[in-house]
Amino acid sequence: MPATVVVGTQWGDEGKGKLTDLLAKDMRLVVRYQGGHNAGHTIVVDGQSFALQLVPSGVLYPHTVPVIGNGVVVDPAVLLAECEMLGSRGIDTSRLVLSGNAHLIMPYHYELDLMTERYLGQNKLGTTKRGIGPAYADKAARIGLRVQDLTDPKIFRQKLDVVLREKNALLSRVYNRLPLDGEAIAERYLGEIAPRIAPMIGDTVALVHEALEAGEQVMLEGAQATFLDVDHGTYPFVTSSNPVAGGACVGAGIGPRDISRVVGIVKAYITRVGSGPFPTEVEGETADYLVDRGHEYGTNTGRRRRPGWLDLVMLRQAVRLNSLSELDITKLDVLSRLETVKVCVAYEADGTVYEHVPYHQSVLHRVSPVYEELPGWQEDLAGATSVDDLPAAARSYVELIAKAAGVPVSFVGVGPGREQYVSFAA
Repeated sequence: MPATVVVGTQWGDEGKGKLTDLLAKDMRLVVRYQGGHNAGHTIVVDGQSFALQLVPSGVLYPHTVPVIGNGVVVDPAVLLAECEMLGSRGIDTSRLVLSGNAHLIMPYHYELDLMTERYLGQNKLGTTKRGIGPAYADKAARIGLRVQDLTDPKIFRQKLDVVLREKNALLSRVYNRLPLDGEAIAERYLGEIAPRIAPMIGDTVALVHEALEAGEQVMLEGAQATFLDVDHGTYPFVTSSNPVAGGACVGAGIGPRDISRVVGIVKAYITRVGSGPFPTEVEGETADYLVDRGHEYGTNTGRRRRPGWLDLVMLRQAVRLNSLSELDITKLDVLSRLETVKVCVAYEADGTVYEHVPYHQSVLHRVSPVYEELPGWQEDLAGATSVDDLPAAARSYVELIAKAAGVPVSFVGVGPGREQYVSFAA
């Protein structure tokens, strides 16, 4: 059974957690394929809210095996704390399998993330300061420590000694910080963390392929989203990995022919956290309305998100980059009670109209959105269970999105709860 990929089409925070949870009921494996604990998925089940950072959304179903793939960077202490939190709320995490090839986030990664942002000043990228970027940088530089190194104390200490020579020199001589104690780090990771992490470690590539070969359903879950992709996003205001659907192949260890379905998550409006261009950003009363109604604050950081109208130019680009087979729209209910709803259908800059995202960042930074204005709706959508329950204006909004993207809509979210959605599938 070929795999399903779930990917965000904006700058993250589209509500991927709810959708992956919804799909997970039919899945044998749910695999997280990139990112770290800088991304949070919020799932509401029977009135209980679960904020997940590293553990895949499928953990809430007892029949599903949650998998953290090789493309993820992992702070093992954060992972253990998250498992403890879930366990205290009655969620069994013993099924979790962690790739031995996933890279570790180490204490010096946090230090370097913090110092880099501080020294960038007004040009800062707006990272979460969780050490994600420096961990991926070490991976590319081939000096990273991997999860499997926790099971070999000799190798762990050798690698740590080599990398700390460079990191401590950088921290002390460039950033005027105290050097880190390698022995203290080794004792903590090998003595306290490794015994608790070891039972989770497995060959996730083999696990995924065995499930596919057995005809079982596998879902690949990305963190962040298309326009935070290090190659295809609004660089340099991006993450350090590839959230796009193609990244699922690398981050989970499968080939393109193993994927048959790519679901793009579209929030009914759009938000962004941190710095970077945002053509449809709004301010004032409309911004406050979207933030308050949509509870637009970071799951992990608590930072207020920057809100804006839905951008169909970005969505068309996301369709191209991910080969989307269907769309799922989230938070349609947040737009209720607005008199009018705007949708960006194109950009304009220097007399040129763009229907796809311009490749040059200097152009993107100065584009103006071209809006189509639609009538709003006043009805509360929370109780909608079928397409016929939606007001005509809301249905028209969904139809406009599908037509502009050239991709059918399968589900529309009408509230935060697990069952608060409307199926558009034929």
